[in-house]
Amino acid sequence: MTNIISASVANAYSVDLLINNQVLSGEGESLSVISPTTEAVVAEFRGASPAQVDAAVQAARTAFDSGVWNDPLQRRAVLFKFADLIEAHRDELMEALMSEVGSPVNLKANHIDTPANFIRWFAEAGTRERTVNLGYNNTHTAVSSVAYRPVGVVAAITAFNYPILIGGSKIGAALAAGCTAVLLSSPQAPIAVALLGKLVLQAGFPPGVVNIISGAAEAGRALTEHPGVDKVSFTGSVNVGRTVMQQAAAGLRSVVLELGGKSAAIMLPGVDYDKYVFWLHARYARNAGQGCGSPTRILVEESRYDEFVEASRKVYGQIKVGDPRDPSTIVGPVISSAQRDRIEAGLERAVAAGAQILAGGGRPPMDKGWFTNPTLVGNLDNQAPLARNEIFGPVSVVLTYRTVDEAIQIANDSELGLKAYLFGAKDQCLKLVPRLRVGTVQINGGSPLRPDAPMTGYKHSGVGAEWGEDGLREFMLPQHIDCALN
Repeated sequence: MTNIISASVANAYSVDLLINNQVLSGEGESLSVISPTTEAVVAEFRGASPAQVDAAVQAARTAFDSGVWNDPLQRRAVLFKFADLIEAHRDELMEALMSEVGSPVNLKANHIDTPANFIRWFAEAGTRERTVNLGYNNTHTAVSSVAYRPVGVVAAITAFNYPILIGGSKIGAALAAGCTAVLLSSPQAPIAVALLGKLVLQAGFPPGVVNIISGAAEAGRALTEHPGVDKVSFTGSVNVGRTVMQQAAAGLRSVVLELGGKSAAIMLPGVDYDKYVFWLHARYARNAGQGCGSPTRILVEESRYDEFVEASRKVYGQIKVGDPRDPSTIVGPVISSAQRDRIEAGLERAVAAGAQILAGGGRPPMDKGWFTNPTLVGNLDNQAPLARNEIFGPVSVVLTYRTVDEAIQIANDSELGLKAYLFGAKDQCLKLVPRLRVGTVQINGGSPLRPDAPMTGYKHSGVGAEWGEDGLREFMLPQHIDCALN
């Protein structure tokens, strides 16, 4: 097996573009990748220039229009090989992610195995027959059917926190639907995505079917506004999502947006805190809290508040902060010094307004790296900024309720609606699910991500769906075929 990482010096990576199956150096703005663990430069590169973005889109358009990617069985075979290659190079890809994101090695399955499995699921699902026969019209003079066609060229923009999972599942769905794609990495985490380009070449994709570029705002705008793009799929913040939607709207292109959350975890009356409390805190702390579905609002009965706090303090010391390469580490560094500053400033403002640090807080004793300890905050209400804004760090707040109805009201009182968590008797949880205005509800911890289930954001958490049949259909257009009988 060939090592896909080549570096001129130790721990230094190149970030190349893949356009029309040609590996190229960027000609756009100069960028750097700084390790959030060591604060060392791990890559210096130039992003794609507007001309290179244009070349990538044109390559995808030519490939789509030529019909070279029309055969679903060919698509399945190539996508399966691509997934196999991702798994075969899982250690190298994870090493790149640890270098650029600081994500702990114990999340290797989430970062590598999960996207490989998602790509396989999409590849298989893309071969299913979707034509629907509608039968005769009401006068029996015509017969109709509905077929589903690929939307065309897809611009896929991934985020820094899970770049392969997000980017891989975006292009996996688009390619399985018969589209061609241009994948743009986050400027903060371009290395692992660029390495996927080498695997694209090995997998045997026809030229132009998959193009991978890097860059910041200049490249992003050139891509989302390009007239050759038919659909934009973006994961990131609400504010940037609005901008992407505006840019795509200029060309009347549709979008899929996954824009984050402020997920409530409702601990129902009578629930055993000791059974779930470690899982709950580790869930929002993992990946340094840089996860859109993190349970960052924890709702407990007012009468059991002190009991929950005590149970939390008992387990908080088990949530290890440290070197991402240590298998026992749960919390690595956040992505940048600026992000750590924002987290700390938000906590300082909350405490100044009367909030209380219940567990954790501060920085671990490390000489280098943008580390922050997980922090549990109480003595605030749902209107506090810390309870309303996505922090994107290992921070959660504890809110209290008196009745279950009030808990549901608090959970729904948010501009975001990605996920919610219920803990308690299964039957009681199931009865409450329809009242929650979110795309996913996990009961008593749920299960790992599954490719056949959609992820949908309600309210400001997104537009459209990712994953599952709904996510695949985002990259298809229905075509009504109306045939007269004579």
